[in-house]
Amino acid sequence: MKVTYFQQVPYRELPDDFEKRYAESVVTTPYYEVTEPEKIHGAFRSALDEIMHAARSGFDAIAVTEHAQSSYDMVPNPNIIEAAVAYATEAEGLATGIYPLGRSLGKSREPLRVAEELAMLDAISNGRLIAGFPVGLAYDANINNGIPPAETRLRFDENLELVLKAWTDPDVFAWNGRFHQHPTVNLWPRPMQQDPHPPVFITGLGNPNTMEFCLRRGFGFNYFGWFGAKVAGRRIFDRFWDTAHRLGKDANPYQMGFMQTICVADTDAQAEKLFARHLEYFFQKGIGSIPMHRLTLPGGIDIKGLQAIFRDPGDFGIYAKMREATFAELVEAGSVICGSPTTVRDQITEIARDFRIGNLHAMLQFGSMPHHLAMDNISLFAEQVLPHIQQIWTDDDWQHHWWPQALGGVPHPTGDNVGTDPQAVTA
Repeated sequence: MKVTYFQQVPYRELPDDFEKRYAESVVTTPYYEVTEPEKIHGAFRSALDEIMHAARSGFDAIAVTEHAQSSYDMVPNPNIIEAAVAYATEAEGLATGIYPLGRSLGKSREPLRVAEELAMLDAISNGRLIAGFPVGLAYDANINNGIPPAETRLRFDENLELVLKAWTDPDVFAWNGRFHQHPTVNLWPRPMQQDPHPPVFITGLGNPNTMEFCLRRGFGFNYFGWFGAKVAGRRIFDRFWDTAHRLGKDANPYQMGFMQTICVADTDAQAEKLFARHLEYFFQKGIGSIPMHRLTLPGGIDIKGLQAIFRDPGDFGIYAKMREATFAELVEAGSVICGSPTTVRDQITEIARDFRIGNLHAMLQFGSMPHHLAMDNISLFAEQVLPHIQQIWTDDDWQHHWWPQALGGVPHPTGDNVGTDPQAVTA
């Protein structure tokens, strides 16, 4: 199993009554009422220190996400942080993947800039880039960036094709798409990885169309476990592998990525004592305080996605009550794995084997967790959990086609996920 260190940059000191005074943690949260400049600086400095500690501790990659106008994650462009990490890890000789797990192509009005930035990251890191492309959350794509909901997926499809073609086409070409027109495209630099391009993962919430798209095109699929691996994850993972079976695709666990919030201490009781209030802060004041209408807007989900939601709303798991969820409820739902090294190892191994997960994104800093506790969490996980779970799947005869070759990945045998002409993009 490949294990990445997953980093967001939350504001750690929101008021105790934040969730009672303010409607949400995104879009409308008043910045000057609840922040102090030195604490903003401290949050970013701490995040970079935590990232480098994880890289030095043996994690396979560093994953950073993208959110805008958000108090639970203040990173509008993960490539900025990943550039610093790419240079620092290269300078120290660390074989760490550079994984901007989110550049939201559904909201992007400059997809060529995305292609250029990621190619630059691959060059800085000497071929260690893993590219993550979520469609984009409604509050960010449609509210913050003014993209009509009905255009979000269409823009994503066109933007992704343009990025891939810009990476791989050896010739100067014109692009005449629905949303973008470029008389000449000739990317400088190109990615170091050219067989055929850096590995690509798509992040989704469980839309059957997104899953089928990944499987047909040979992309990896990422799912985030905040809604509860036990109450929502089962249905998501079963849907993916059932789709793979229907399409005649291999059930290669390395095609699946999963983000899990994790905290480790010497004992289960100590873990609850150390982390419970920081977990409740994160879920009650952060991810759980995003209203449902900020996640989905009319026109933003295709018919298959709507059918999946309305047929059984269980895809959203514990989300409806996350704003009031207690530590015990979050653990019971599987939104967090928290306990001793043995408890954490056993639970991760169980879900990895059960759900066929080949890539784990371990979220080890969250909410109000202070820097020193995050560093301790990273250290204990790296020392007593990481070496064990990295061995999952090593005895199985699977090759990792979604990992940089410089870090042990194997080229995808089909190579059918390169860019197309804009006329071929799904309308």
